[in-house]
Amino acid sequence: MEKITRIGMDTSKAFFQVHGVDDAECVILRRQLRRDKMLTFFASLAPTKIGIEACGAAHHWARELTKLGHAVVLIAPQHAKRYVKRNKNDAADAAALCEAMSRPDMTFVPMKTAEQQAALMLAGVREQLTGRRTQVANSIRGYAAEYGFVEAKGLDKIEPLVERLIADEAVPALARELIAELARDLASVCLKLDKIEARMMAWHKGDATSRRLAKIEGVGPIGASLMVMKTPAPKQFKSARHYPAWMGLTPKDHSTAGKQKLGAITHAGDEMLRKVLVAGAMSVCKIAKSKPERVSPWLRELVARKPLMVAAVALANKNARIAWKMMVTGEAYDAARSRRVVQAAAAA
Repeated sequence: MEKITRIGMDTSKAFFQVHGVDDAECVILRRQLRRDKMLTFFASLAPTKIGIEACGAAHHWARELTKLGHAVVLIAPQHAKRYVKRNKNDAADAAALCEAMSRPDMTFVPMKTAEQQAALMLAGVREQLTGRRTQVANSIRGYAAEYGFVEAKGLDKIEPLVERLIADEAVPALARELIAELARDLASVCLKLDKIEARMMAWHKGDATSRRLAKIEGVGPIGASLMVMKTPAPKQFKSARHYPAWMGLTPKDHSTAGKQKLGAITHAGDEMLRKVLVAGAMSVCKIAKSKPERVSPWLRELVARKPLMVAAVALANKNARIAWKMMVTGEAYDAARSRRVVQAAAAA
């Protein structure tokens, strides 16, 4: 067999499609492998460069192929999709990956270790439990409202609401039993969530970078932990501007013919990380509304002239750029320095 220079591999649960080319860009390998034969096949090949779409189990296979001596790169699905010529199928996807990995301007997803993936599982389980808690609490509120029981916002108001409803003999017994069951479900979810958040806080306290990032106003322990977990290689971003753009915190660009037209933020990248940063920034913006003397002049002026959500997104973007700089340089957060930089920029 001619010398293979690179291979694109499309993965799935049971079958793996490979597409390899030589130095002259001629296709010399195009075949389908079963799951139990894949590693055996690559073990028989000389070390080469392999491109895999960054999807489920991609990091696992990247680690396994790296152990065999191959150089593995992970490509974001949206970057590989543009190289699919026609009629999407496994063979076309593998060929597209092989072509995409050859582009000099292509960016790759850093391979995660098993420990990094375990930390991300912690964040994912927390997200699921948070959603489940909201779902059950809203169900209780909705069912209670059908019998004329309403309560103020807040999870701490759910228990008094349940007690009032269960104590009312006018409510059918079946409805009271089901509300009690939902209340027990909510208590169970809250208990599990408390345990997960305690483990996440322990992870945060054990990571020096996460502790430094948490000192940024509007980031906090959860946001800091997520940034460290989801950004294992911050130096891959060329500048601080690329980091919030990767999160989807920059506006869509529809400019043409010298006319600039910016729209809403792209919402690209990781939704969980973006949501946490915007929520943290929103809390700081609310403080800027009620207690303006506690925030920087830049944020105070921004909140005064822009809608609260727009200001929160702008602050989240700024916090992401600060966090990137801290992760790359290892610096500690200096709130006074940050305010001086903003004031100097405004004066200029």
